[in-house]
Amino acid sequence: MTWSTGLLGFAAGLLISVATSPVGVSGAVFLLPVQVSVLGVPSPAVTPTNLLFNVVAGPGALTRYRKTGRLGGPLTRLLIMGTVPGVVVGAVVRVFAVPGPEVFRLLVAGLLLPLGIWLCRPARDSAPRRPPSRRTTAVLALGVGIAGGIYGIGGGSLLGPILVGRGMPVATVAPAALASTFVTSIVGAVTYALLSLTTSGAVAPEWLLGLACGLGGLVGGYLGARLQPLLPDTVLRLLLGVLAIAIGTLYVVQA
Repeated sequence: MTWSTGLLGFAAGLLISVATSPVGVSGAVFLLPVQVSVLGVPSPAVTPTNLLFNVVAGPGALTRYRKTGRLGGPLTRLLIMGTVPGVVVGAVVRVFAVPGPEVFRLLVAGLLLPLGIWLCRPARDSAPRRPPSRRTTAVLALGVGIAGGIYGIGGGSLLGPILVGRGMPVATVAPAALASTFVTSIVGAVTYALLSLTTSGAVAPEWLLGLACGLGGLVGGYLGARLQPLLPDTVLRLLLGVLAIAIGTLYVVQA
């Protein structure tokens, strides 16, 4: 890794995390195309490199949320219980089955685009929607964990819009989604590192680049989490909706 590549990775991680951490999105979903198209990370090493970014960047936002007493709770534990086994399954599938990314991108776009549009709509006076049950949330977290293990995306990019769209406040969802992304990414990165010992090809993370991007995300995540209490829930919902639309549109273009 050259100095210019490291600085570019740091800047990308910083800018992305500032914008995404207030709504519980790690930013890995936006960093993934940057790593492939700009930084030249090979596949499937780009997936564990993205997970390494989450591991290094995560404590920035999580530290801030912990100081304000919003970290932890039953939702965080429930998401972690689902995403951790999912990411192990996803890593094995990614290395040995190598599913095509186009179908996944179209499925994610089909989910996030309508959710993003719905979140961006002006609020109307209506009965609040019931949050999903514990079983539904656990199954959703398991599916997101598998997707994260295969493609190296932060689970918050999927969990956030769904849970907020189902009636949960952003201030509750964001810390829980980031915490589950952090723990899941540790397990996923370790799984890929172990698989690289018995598998040929670019399976292990690009350690230096992942650290450079993650350090940028560490700073950006703390700043973004610090901004969250200053923003009303309507603005956070709008930001989450815009991010969901941006991710969905990006995946449609890539597919």
